[in-house]
Amino acid sequence: MPPILEDYFPILIFLGIAIVMAMLFVFAAMLVARQAPDPEKLSAYECGFEAFDDSRAQFDVRFYLVAILFIIFDLEIAFLFPWVVSLGDIGVFGFWSMMIFLGILTVGFVYEWKKGALEWE
Repeated sequence: MPPILEDYFPILIFLGIAIVMAMLFVFAAMLVARQAPDPEKLSAYECGFEAFDDSRAQFDVRFYLVAILFIIFDLEIAFLFPWVVSLGDIGVFGFWSMMIFLGILTVGFVYEWKKGALEWE
């Protein structure tokens, strides 16, 4: 066996054991668990839709607005941390690039605010 493969052999063993154990737990749960769904288990959970309804049904546009709001804040935080860490190295160009990015996110936030997505009934 080449020396490079010997270095990765413990990782391969660990991965194999993890896959076997995961499959064992999944199949054991399928065998042991009671498979009798009642109406409570089949009811809508958190999303507001019926579990087995038509997938082309129309729903309120506020779901889209909340998704856009999440993306705005999620992207902002995901890009701000590395930017702050490397701000000293990227210089003025990096600073103004991030200001343009934050400006675009602010426009999206103002749009959601005007549409009333922040006001939940």
